[in-house]
Amino acid sequence: MPPAIVLLLLFAALMHATWNVLLKTASDPLRTAGRSMLVGACALIPVGLLGFWVSNQPVIPAEAWRLSFLSGLLEAAYFIFLSAAYRRGDLSLVYPIARGTAPVLAVGAGVLILGERLELAGWIGVGLLLIGILGLQKPWAILRRSSQLSRHTREAAGFALLTGVTIASYSAVDRDGARLVNPLFYAAMLQAFMTIFLLLWIGLVVFRERRQPARKPGPIDTGVQEMPSEGPLGRLLGHVWIRAGIGGLITVVAYLIVLVAYRYAPLTAVAPLRESAIVVISGWGTYRLKEAVNRRDAATRIGLAVVVVIGAVLLAAEG
Repeated sequence: MPPAIVLLLLFAALMHATWNVLLKTASDPLRTAGRSMLVGACALIPVGLLGFWVSNQPVIPAEAWRLSFLSGLLEAAYFIFLSAAYRRGDLSLVYPIARGTAPVLAVGAGVLILGERLELAGWIGVGLLLIGILGLQKPWAILRRSSQLSRHTREAAGFALLTGVTIASYSAVDRDGARLVNPLFYAAMLQAFMTIFLLLWIGLVVFRERRQPARKPGPIDTGVQEMPSEGPLGRLLGHVWIRAGIGGLITVVAYLIVLVAYRYAPLTAVAPLRESAIVVISGWGTYRLKEAVNRRDAATRIGLAVVVVIGAVLLAAEG
């Protein structure tokens, strides 16, 4: 892989980490995600249209529309689950679980459904991913009567797992969709669908809140229950557009960097560098946001994040 591409991918990983920090530290993650994706759509759609025009493709295949529609729906669910996880749990807990779950699920589907085989390095990678994810999630603590995890922490881990499921799902869809039309235009298509679905979800929750203003948040918190009643438009047009706008532009630029990298490097080389953000996120959440209760907890979080990244690298090497 050219050194310039390596540097670009590391920069993209840093940008992705920055976006997640912005989302976690926002007063309302889901509302911020909605604004960010709207800004991202406004930036990406013109670029995608230009890419489609340059490609001279006469017509958009119907399958591309179907796949971009499905991907947009899955990515809207991704932001809903991720926002709910960040409202409940630590950045250094949620991000490694969400990002580490996806490759495990992809391997499971490949081995159990498609009949693919893994070599020793791949199985070691799967084992390390599971060790890192389970070490962070601690599912055994849920079964104890005197659980070591708070209810919000357990819910955060659950939403992080659901986030990983959506990552694995839309990644599989996008692998096919991006081959049918110009990748930039496909990205613009799914960004448009995703933004529409995400804003519709926020609008539905807002409508439900206005009908039941005194209702307390239930066990499944979508991330917008505590917003003041201003109406759907008022909830989207607030005073935090700078944060959301920066986040939206960051996601677009990071995605475009990955698209460029795919032209010069295989997926097996690109994926591990993207997952390097896990260590950055864990370090930031542990030390900057002071999420660890003591030095031992801090070392454990960072160590398990490193284990997840090593597992992702070994698994990617199988490809």
